[in-house]
Amino acid sequence: MRPRLNVRLVLETGERQADGFGGFRTIWREIGVLWAGMAAGPGRERSGEVAAESVLPWRITVRAATVGDPRRPVAGQRFRLGERVFRIEAVAEADASGRWLVCVAREEERA
Repeated sequence: MRPRLNVRLVLETGERQADGFGGFRTIWREIGVLWAGMAAGPGRERSGEVAAESVLPWRITVRAATVGDPRRPVAGQRFRLGERVFRIEAVAEADASGRWLVCVAREEERA
């Protein structure tokens, strides 16, 4: 089954940069643009620092690329959709043919 890839996402990777005070900060750099299909997963509630918070995972499907190809998303990278940011937690082949990848991601809260 061919997924419907109708959402344009920017794939970004984090790079550590010294902050000048002995620490570092993460700078996000655009790697490229991927067309994707997005589906919200089942929501759940978890304990936060102050109160309960809602967690909604996303299943993001993209065309497959071989391991090591810079177009293949990996855990720790993120997708950007305008101002929305989706942190990639896991990546796996969607089926035995290996034509599609499913990325499990979580939408980050805006600061």
